[in-house]
Amino acid sequence: MSTPSNYLQMVSTVSSDGELKMELVEKPMPEPKAGQIIVRVEAAPINPSDHGVMFGWSNMAEAKSTGSGQNTILTAPVPEQGMRAMKARVGQALPVGNEGAGTVVAAGSDEYAQSLIGKTVAVMGGGMYSQYRAIDAVMALPLLEGHSAKEGASCFVNPLTALSFLETMRMEGHTAIVHTAAASNLGQMLVRICQADGVNLVNIVRKKEQVDLLRDMGAQYVVNSSSDSFMADLTDAVHETGATLGFDATGGGQLASNILTAMEGAAARTPGAYSVYGSIKHKQVYLYGGLDVSPTVLSRGYGMAWGIGGWLLPNFLAKAGNEVAMRMRTRVANELTTTFASHYTDEISLSQALEAEVVQQYNAKTTGQKFLICPQKP
Repeated sequence: MSTPSNYLQMVSTVSSDGELKMELVEKPMPEPKAGQIIVRVEAAPINPSDHGVMFGWSNMAEAKSTGSGQNTILTAPVPEQGMRAMKARVGQALPVGNEGAGTVVAAGSDEYAQSLIGKTVAVMGGGMYSQYRAIDAVMALPLLEGHSAKEGASCFVNPLTALSFLETMRMEGHTAIVHTAAASNLGQMLVRICQADGVNLVNIVRKKEQVDLLRDMGAQYVVNSSSDSFMADLTDAVHETGATLGFDATGGGQLASNILTAMEGAAARTPGAYSVYGSIKHKQVYLYGGLDVSPTVLSRGYGMAWGIGGWLLPNFLAKAGNEVAMRMRTRVANELTTTFASHYTDEISLSQALEAEVVQQYNAKTTGQKFLICPQKP
């Protein structure tokens, strides 16, 4: 397959005078090394985890765009506190986009790399908001015959995160999970995985329609954080499931603390599980997102056997090892259009992703709304 001599890639730069700039830059087409492939990127999702590199600590409420087409440039001011937090990246044009999928159009001399030419593959390696991407062949996930790039674009971040929640549960000796922002694409995947694997899952959402959505999927335990009976409902669900592990996508506010409180309240109902230091069983909540950027507030009323920490997919995969990672990747490929199906509300081009009014929509991180960048789209 022929490739152009140049291609467009989206980059994000913070300048020393306090401005974030995102733009499309023209790059020369690389010559693939022995074990590399060149992927013609056809679809790449915008995940909340992409926003950190894209926007950092800039004030996106004041973002503006100029120009049109491939000359579109998005700018936003960076407050003083944001400049201190992003000091290490000042002046660096960082490629953005964690994952995507497309067709292999060229490969190095390695036999395996050559075998992928013409195939549709999913890729996670950064820099995916680009028309083409060079990457090591072993890092690509070949999709099954008949699966499209759009179906495979979200193969890694959400599916592997959801699967890794269960792996974490088993590794740490828990038996059930509490999950927040549970009506998201990732949350719906987790519901299907837990149904298939026989794992009890407590889903926390914040709207009545989200409760209905998950119950229509067959979810047994769904609680609404905006309900007056939220804490009682959550404690009941935790007691029935025995959940002592939570994954919180919001990050800020009191939700993580509320989950621990519910776990402690549920444990207190079990004779012999309580002591003067609180329940004996360790209760753990991991913060894996930042939908709520306010401080994390802990109201310590859950004894001494508890923990709150950060959870990041790459860190977990490094800890779990190649065997676990390959097992999960294989499952994703086999169940791509069922368990791990993703749904997109909007498909946009690279330049449209830099238009301020479009940015405001996907930066809102609204549950049920997911944008897909199609780099080959005019």
